[in-house]
Amino acid sequence: MSDTSKVSKADAGTKGQQAAPTDDPTAAPVATVDPRLLVREEGLKGYWTEFTRKVKGGELGSLPVVIGLIVIWTIFQLQNDRFLSADNLSNISYYLSATGMLAIGLVFVLLLGEIDLSVGSVSGLASTLFAVYVVNHGMNAWLALLLAVLTGIAVGALQGWFFAKIGVPAFVVTLAGFLGWNGLMLWLLGSSGTINIPSDSGPVHLLGQNSFFMDQAIIGAYLLAGLGVVLTLVGNFGEQRRRKAAGVPFRPTGEILVRVGALAVASFVTAAVLNDAAGVSNALVIFLAALVIVDFVLRRTTYGRKVFAVGGGIEAARRAGISVPMIRITVFAISGGFAAIGGMFFAGQTASATLSAGGGNTLMLAIAAAVIGGTSLFGGRGSVWSALLGMLVIQSIQTGLDLLNMNQSIQYMITGGVLLGAVVIDSVSRKSQKAAGRG
Repeated sequence: MSDTSKVSKADAGTKGQQAAPTDDPTAAPVATVDPRLLVREEGLKGYWTEFTRKVKGGELGSLPVVIGLIVIWTIFQLQNDRFLSADNLSNISYYLSATGMLAIGLVFVLLLGEIDLSVGSVSGLASTLFAVYVVNHGMNAWLALLLAVLTGIAVGALQGWFFAKIGVPAFVVTLAGFLGWNGLMLWLLGSSGTINIPSDSGPVHLLGQNSFFMDQAIIGAYLLAGLGVVLTLVGNFGEQRRRKAAGVPFRPTGEILVRVGALAVASFVTAAVLNDAAGVSNALVIFLAALVIVDFVLRRTTYGRKVFAVGGGIEAARRAGISVPMIRITVFAISGGFAAIGGMFFAGQTASATLSAGGGNTLMLAIAAAVIGGTSLFGGRGSVWSALLGMLVIQSIQTGLDLLNMNQSIQYMITGGVLLGAVVIDSVSRKSQKAAGRG
C-alpha cells in the first residue's frame, strides 16, 4: 500500500475532527470531534449532552419563555377554566397581532443594542393619517394605507439619520419623536379627538374580526397549517442538501422529520382549537407571514448578517467593510414601517383613529414583548420569533387577569416582573457564555 493511500485513509477516519492545542510542542496533535457530529453519532444521548452543554454555557434560546408561558397558562386555567377555551385563545391570537407588529420592528433596533421610543406615537400617527386621507379627503383606502406606511418608514429613516449621521443618541432622538409625532397626531385629530373609519374600508375590513379566514374557518385554518408544515419541510431538506454539498455538519433526516412532525401536531391542534371559535383572523395570518419573511431576511440574507454584525461589534463591522450608518438608518426605517403597520392593525380593531391610538402602555408592551421573547437588550442576539413568544406571554397575562376581574394595576406589576425576569435571565446568560468562552 502506498503512502498516499495511507494518508487518505487516515484523513477519512478523522473527518469532522480537528487538532487540539497542547502545551508540549513535540507532542502529536490530539484530534477533537466537532460536537455537532458527535450529536449525530450518539443519537439521543448525544442530543441530551448537547442540550446540557448549551444550558450550562448560557445558550438558553427560547426555553425560559416557553416554560414561563406554560406556567402562566397553567395558573390561569386553574383559576378559571375558561382560560384555555377556544373562544379565549382565539381572542388572544387576534389581539396580540397589533402590538406584535411594533415588536417585530423593535427587534431590529434591539439587535443593534439601541432603542426606539417613538413606535407608539408613529403607529398612532399612521392610523390618524389613514383616517384623514380616507374620511376627510375621500382617498382610496389602499392608497391611503400605502401613504401611511411610507410615512412611518420616512419618520424612522429621519430619526435613524440623526442617530447615524449627526451622532444624537437614539434614546434622545426617539424620545423627541415620541413627543413630536404624538403632538402631530393630536393636531390632525382636532377637537373631536376621534375619526371614525367606515368598517367596509379595505384595510379596516381586512384587519377586522369578521375576515376572510374567519368566514372560511375550517378551510383557511387547516390550509395555513398544512402550508406552514410543507414549507418548513422543504426548507429543512434544502438546508440539509446545501450543507452536505459544502461538506459541513448537517441535520440528519430523522431529526428533521421529528421537528417537522412536532410542528405539524402543534399547527393542526392550533387550527382545530381556533376553528372551534371564530377561526383564524386575517390579522394573525398577516402577522405570522411577516414573522416568516423577516426571519428569512435576518437569517438568510447579507443584510441580516450585517445587522447582527453591527450589533455584535461596531468597530469589527467597520473593519469588515460594512456601512454602519446605512445599517442604522435602514433599521430605524424598518422599525418605523412596522410601527405604521401596527397602527393600521389598531385601526382595524376599533374602526377608528383616536387620541389613545398608540398611547398608554403600547410602547412599553412592544418593548417588553421583544425582550421577554428572548431578544437581548445588549444587541447582537435575538430572533423575530421573540415578538410572537413575548406577545403570547403579555396577551395571556392581560386576558387571564381580565377573566379574573383583576385591576389593571395588577397587570402592570406582573408584566413588569416578567420583563425584569427576562432581562435578568439575559444578563446571567451572557455572563455564562463569557465564562464558557463563547461571549
